[in-house]
Amino acid sequence: MKPRKLTIEVAGRGVVDAILDAPKDPSAAYVMAHGAGAGMRHPFLAEVAALLSGAGIATVRYQFPYAQSGGRRPDPPAVLEETVRSAVAAAATLLPGVPLFAGGKSMGGRMTSQAAASDSLEGLQGLVFLGFPLHAPGSTGVARAAHLDRVSVPMLFIQGTRDSLADLELMRTVCSALGSRATLHVVEGGDHSFSVLKRSGRQRAEVMNEIRDTASTWMARIAAPVEEGRSF
Repeated sequence: MKPRKLTIEVAGRGVVDAILDAPKDPSAAYVMAHGAGAGMRHPFLAEVAALLSGAGIATVRYQFPYAQSGGRRPDPPAVLEETVRSAVAAAATLLPGVPLFAGGKSMGGRMTSQAAASDSLEGLQGLVFLGFPLHAPGSTGVARAAHLDRVSVPMLFIQGTRDSLADLELMRTVCSALGSRATLHVVEGGDHSFSVLKRSGRQRAEVMNEIRDTASTWMARIAAPVEEGRSF
């Protein structure tokens, strides 16, 4: 099916645009937020949406209010988190009965997890991060991950080995502390945008297919019924 344009009402902030990419009878749905520097139409997000659709997973991309108005400075965290909640609720209404996941690229993923940490997102089965921004470029630290301990659903972290916003050893430490709730998948040679150097010998399509396969396989595992409780 062709991508479908939508609008989502955000309490106190008006309406933002969204795009639904939904195959027939999707096995899961992924509510995907954009990063700080680009909106929902960024080529990376569009490619992820198309690849996941081909794997039977619907996606809902949406704008944060600042991106909707053409601004460059992100909204305050409370506004970003409220937008996440509105988008997840809209996706649940659009795709009733479909296992629901959320997350996104960089800041969008972090704001999704903060929303889930402060107030559980109803019906959400897991979070998928496409490059979790653990710290600012040129610095290190794990303060941005402190809220993850309050997230009750399983989390998948897809991280590049050259990500300047997430030292890989620190990322491993964070995931280890989260225990069975966290799964870390490392994309060899990928930077924060999952671009790889020519000398790596890897092609862009190979990396993107790896992201698709990792996310879709993990979502299928989490969404699958388990006889005696869910095993993360």
